[in-house]
Amino acid sequence: MSESNDKFQRMTIANRITKFIIWIALFIIVSALMQWIVNILLPKFNIDIQNYILYINVTLTLIFGYFLISSFANIMYAFMKRKYAEDVAKPIRNVFMIIGFGALLTVIAGEVGGGLAGVSVGGFLGIVIGYATQQTLGQAVAGLFIMFSRALKHGELVTLTGDTGIVTDIGILFTEIVKDDNTKVLIPNNSLLGNKIYKIPKKDGQNNKST
Repeated sequence: MSESNDKFQRMTIANRITKFIIWIALFIIVSALMQWIVNILLPKFNIDIQNYILYINVTLTLIFGYFLISSFANIMYAFMKRKYAEDVAKPIRNVFMIIGFGALLTVIAGEVGGGLAGVSVGGFLGIVIGYATQQTLGQAVAGLFIMFSRALKHGELVTLTGDTGIVTDIGILFTEIVKDDNTKVLIPNNSLLGNKIYKIPKKDGQNNKST
């Protein structure tokens, strides 16, 4: 990595961290301002919207939650981009987005339910989201592990779960290989962790299907 490129990436990280901090500050300021308007300013004019404060809080949480989650995911993407390729950094950002939005929905459910009921609803929703995304997140974690460990590389001739072919893509959920007859095989990443990976030396002149 050239010095100029490294400097640009460090500036990108600093800018994204700054944006993340700004969103946090804005959330605090806007929330405090809304509480002041609802509880102090409007009552002076005999306007009572206390019954709508819940909807206001949920709306603010949704809006600022989206930007906070996106900003944090972009920070992680910028950090990973310094060391890893684009096809590794993007899936990491997506994983943080999925986890973040799942947590955001749980928080909102807690706000809507309120008190013990909110905890119960939030906990139940968390379990439902966790169960629904268990396989997907499992594949995503397995995909990240494969990428970080560099167990597979583009262009390698391998045998995975009984299929032999050339690695053409290592995604967050699936690893793609192309067989000799040009058949594309998508293999779930979580199935790779529990199986042997056979790397086969290429013969001279063998066609590289990854190009």
